[in-house]
Amino acid sequence: MKYFVLLAGYGERRPWDELSAEEQAGELEKHQKFDAACGAKQGVEVLSSEALGDGSMATTLRTRGGEMTITDGPFAEAAEHIGGYYLLEAPDIDTVIELCRLLPAYDMDIRPVLDLS
Repeated sequence: MKYFVLLAGYGERRPWDELSAEEQAGELEKHQKFDAACGAKQGVEVLSSEALGDGSMATTLRTRGGEMTITDGPFAEAAEHIGGYYLLEAPDIDTVIELCRLLPAYDMDIRPVLDLS
């Protein structure tokens, strides 16, 4: 089954741009350990992953009454910082949770990817 892991907030971490070079290197090392653990785990594969630009780089599309508006910047009601994502193939949610413990202490949202075919 596919699982989408959204790195949805800093949690107890400071924002990336407030970390020292050494702290940033430590965070990247945790992502590398996560990737290695996924590769070593039977039935798990990282299908895709990306770091995302901060909210100031966002373009928000809203459709109301059939009309689309385009706004630069983050969606105003979004309280979380969205830092990146992983798309995993894994046998079950427990395996995904176990692996996510290796990542930096983000707030994460894990969702199964639905097969709508």
